[in-house]
Amino acid sequence: MWIVRLALSRPYTFIVMALVIILLTPVVLLRTPVDIFPEINIPVISLVWTYNGLQPQEMERRITSTVERGIMVLVNDVEHVESQSLNGQAIIKIYFQPGANVQTALAQTTAISQTFLRFLPPGTTPPLVIIYSASTVPVIQIGLTSDSLSEQEIFDYGNNFIRTQISTVPGASMPFPYGGKSRLISVDIDSAALQSKGLSPVDIVNAVNAQNLILPTGTAKLGSIEYNVEMNGSPTSVAELNDLPVKTINGSTIYMREVAHVRDGYSPQTNVVLTNGQRGVLMSVYKTGTASTLSIVDRVKQVLNAYRSSLPESLKLTIFFDQSLFVRAAIQGVMREALIAACLTAIMILLFLGNWKSTLIIAISIPLSILVSVLLLSALGETINIMTLGGLALAVGILVDDATVEIENINRNLAMGKDTVQAILDGAQQIAVPAFVSTLCICIVFIPMFFLSGVARFLFVPLAEAVIFAMLASYMWSRTIVPTMAMYLLSAEDEYDPDRHRGEKWVSSAVISKVSNTPSNVSAAATGERSLPFSNTPGSSLRAS
Repeated sequence: MWIVRLALSRPYTFIVMALVIILLTPVVLLRTPVDIFPEINIPVISLVWTYNGLQPQEMERRITSTVERGIMVLVNDVEHVESQSLNGQAIIKIYFQPGANVQTALAQTTAISQTFLRFLPPGTTPPLVIIYSASTVPVIQIGLTSDSLSEQEIFDYGNNFIRTQISTVPGASMPFPYGGKSRLISVDIDSAALQSKGLSPVDIVNAVNAQNLILPTGTAKLGSIEYNVEMNGSPTSVAELNDLPVKTINGSTIYMREVAHVRDGYSPQTNVVLTNGQRGVLMSVYKTGTASTLSIVDRVKQVLNAYRSSLPESLKLTIFFDQSLFVRAAIQGVMREALIAACLTAIMILLFLGNWKSTLIIAISIPLSILVSVLLLSALGETINIMTLGGLALAVGILVDDATVEIENINRNLAMGKDTVQAILDGAQQIAVPAFVSTLCICIVFIPMFFLSGVARFLFVPLAEAVIFAMLASYMWSRTIVPTMAMYLLSAEDEYDPDRHRGEKWVSSAVISKVSNTPSNVSAAATGERSLPFSNTPGSSLRAS
């Protein structure tokens, strides 16, 4: 009751508060990430161990098992560990408890991995540490093809040029490209020529290592000028590697071209990407953290457009997959359905209340409640997604209850001959407790969602929060802005008028004709007699309606 008196005594305070919420919401929406689903914060860390040439069985015995046992004991908040041992590689996935501190887990995993090197086979390199979660999914995929460039050149452009530019986009990460051929300098040994010269492959390796060097040589000062001294110890082209001397035997020098051929080659290809039957490269951009899918895709497209001019004209960039299209379609679909629901609700209110002023008050309170819920969701770090918007759309039809009941009760008190302020105070006081209990009952229905675990919790808690925040905001507005607007818009002239309640009269007639068999009741319904429910005004009755 006190808050209603405060709203009536200081109406501009709550009007300004409503205007501030309306103006603040667009700013918050622009800064709130937009995605198709809420963030599923179940962190996973992958360790990729490499020991070239080691069989899968040995990888499992000597590396995988040792690392698994150590991680389960020494790293905090581990839920379970999965591993896969391959030829020369061991992939260990560490799943952490929901809500675990990712940075602490990453630091512990990295430190433990460095310690394990002392207990693993000599020559084992430190692992590649990759962190991701269930929300780390591809948001855009780019295909690279060319009619004139080779597969290794396409891969080289994608890995060393395009990938480095896109990686600067906030919230985006890019793994190695799929398809193509990883470029490297290959030395094809002629075994017959090598044996005829009395050489071994070790001689080829030593010759390349010894003569393909870039060493710091410092400077030389001659008089008053200091010169940079460069050492010509590395070939400037791949073809020059064929002129390297391998070994001198009996005064005769054997060159690389006599026993081997050095070329611009590629490592063994393990996957192939085909675009309309043409080989190419596929690059996937993943979403990491709480960044917005829409902002990531837009920034990636901007980077591609800005960087396209520096790439060869024959290199074609094609977007194969764009998740922002699905996100926008899902968001627009939910918003469209919510808008339709709000319009239908307003039409039904106007049909039954028969008063455009009362309908206007209720119609204003509905979006205000939704805006408050959006602000609270953003303050809690939630994103705009189909679950939060679905919760708001679900609440649209329920938000009318508090305002409708209060407006109808205010009209009843106005019909009793009370002045506007007193009718508002009495009407608000009479339904305060029932409206509050009704609001709490609706909110309690969604409380069990907070006790869910796993992926279900991350999906349905935002929906529950959206509904609960909207319902509580609806009750708050029914205590503040609804009485304020009623004080300015409603008067004794807006008391109940049966002629304006034709929709309600039609429904009442239909219901009474179905459930009542007494001639008196049917006659009353047919004549359209209607008086204010529970009214004590002179001339009124308590006839059923």
